[in-house]
Amino acid sequence: MEELKPRPASCFPFTPLGFLERAATVYGDCTSIIYNNTSFTWSQTHRRCLQLASSLSSIGIGSGHVVSVLAYNIPAMYEIQFGVPMSGAILNCINTRLDARTVSVLLRHCEPKLLFVDTLSQSLALEAISLFPPNKSPPLLVLIQDDHDDAGGSNSSLSTVDSRFCCTYESLVEKGDPNFKWIRPKSEWSPIVLNYTSGTTSSPKGVVHSHRGIFTMTVDSLIDWEVPKQPVYLWTLPMFHANGWSFTWGMAAVGGTNVCVRKFDASTVYSLIKKHGVTHMCGAPVVLNMLSNSPEIKPLPNPVQILTAGAPPPAAVLSRTESLGFVVSHGYGLTETGGLVVSCAWKREWNKLPATERARLKARQGVRTIGMTEADVVDPESGLSVKRDGSTLGEIVLRGASVMLGYLKDPNATNKCMKENGWFYTGDVGVMHSDGYMEIKDRSKDVIISGGENLSSVEVESVLYNHPAINEAAVVARPDEYWGETPCAFVSLKNELTQKPSEQDIIQYCRAKLPHYMVPKTVVFKEELPKTSTGKIQKFALRDMAKALGPSSSSSRLSRM
Repeated sequence: MEELKPRPASCFPFTPLGFLERAATVYGDCTSIIYNNTSFTWSQTHRRCLQLASSLSSIGIGSGHVVSVLAYNIPAMYEIQFGVPMSGAILNCINTRLDARTVSVLLRHCEPKLLFVDTLSQSLALEAISLFPPNKSPPLLVLIQDDHDDAGGSNSSLSTVDSRFCCTYESLVEKGDPNFKWIRPKSEWSPIVLNYTSGTTSSPKGVVHSHRGIFTMTVDSLIDWEVPKQPVYLWTLPMFHANGWSFTWGMAAVGGTNVCVRKFDASTVYSLIKKHGVTHMCGAPVVLNMLSNSPEIKPLPNPVQILTAGAPPPAAVLSRTESLGFVVSHGYGLTETGGLVVSCAWKREWNKLPATERARLKARQGVRTIGMTEADVVDPESGLSVKRDGSTLGEIVLRGASVMLGYLKDPNATNKCMKENGWFYTGDVGVMHSDGYMEIKDRSKDVIISGGENLSSVEVESVLYNHPAINEAAVVARPDEYWGETPCAFVSLKNELTQKPSEQDIIQYCRAKLPHYMVPKTVVFKEELPKTSTGKIQKFALRDMAKALGPSSSSSRLSRM
């Protein structure tokens, strides 16, 4: 058998782009996209993506070139996920919630040949381009018009296109060849996407993924979430966020219906679920919190599968969401893995447990998915696995096909997290439970060291989220003259309260439920907590606010003994 070697027929490059071709054959007349009163079939979506790829190719865009997009969850954004890499180019989705300075920095870093701009992001894009230095050539600009602006903005598609845009998205699609032979990757290791991290702990880094990695991630996600054929998927997760955790390509693989929505609140989500019979959706815990705290809450007529990740979800939020009829699945991933690579694989016997215990178990991140080769929690100094006791802290490490190729133009950062021992070091701090399920306790930079004790902000936050008056909570370190650092809690309260709790009320509540060294010494009330562009609470901004408060006084040190 040693004479049998790989041949071209057996090592043809993996790519998720082929899912669209198959969808057009199998689900050709089925609905692919719904957006307000517009809908497409899979045959139409396939044809439009080929036309887009053809037009890009005709203007000289191809292998190795970057094409960026600044858009919300609208049909064009979905088509771009296929059309751009089908031209051979590398797709870069930029977060619409960033400011112009950051967008400008990202554009100058990845040097795209072309930038697609949503009509509601025109001013953001043009301001970002205006910040380019004189010697830096800006990308070609293509405007995505929208006849169905559901965000309450002006209908700019009826107005004149700014001369700084070379053409509109629709004109580019219309002049493309529907019989275009799309450009397959020469190697499955060829890059397909470039995504920037959300920068919760530092400035964004450009994560490059291969066709092979994204193919693996997409198939893995569908299997792990048990997605059936032809689901109705509501796009509450931004497509710019790790390409919608790779479900942009995944929905083509299973012939799903993509219900697009530009911007949403709880009432919009409930309305779309009812109107279209939504079966699946994704979102960070902040989306679950929004849905479970809405004044318009009504139990769902049929179960809706909702996959959450992006931050450790408080058990109280999980419990409230499930009581409404949502079936919550919980996973863990990073921009660097292209989607979720650890999931809380559910055991049937857990269904017999009380609701609070089920929520506690489901709040854990879980075990590796089948597409991830290995996942562990290790001591960062020795590299050895930590004890499976649910309390010994270590760093979460991963290895498998969907881990990134590396960071664009940053070999030092790449080498720092992708070590010679074959592991990708995530920078997330976690524990391993006795049953082999891992649980995140913090980002490494978010661990609070108080009097020599390491304490997890996530653990304190989970207690705060159980307080009936608290809407959002985040805990960071505040300098302390005696203890070095103490927990400082930032909270926002629910709107409908008749009586608001005081700082001491919150502290006393925590004292009854936590070891005293973990109890927040300071509680700061905010209307809303600052969030990253992907909906995660900005711990670094809160740390700055806590530092600005100055060191807490040593005179109250005895209150913590």
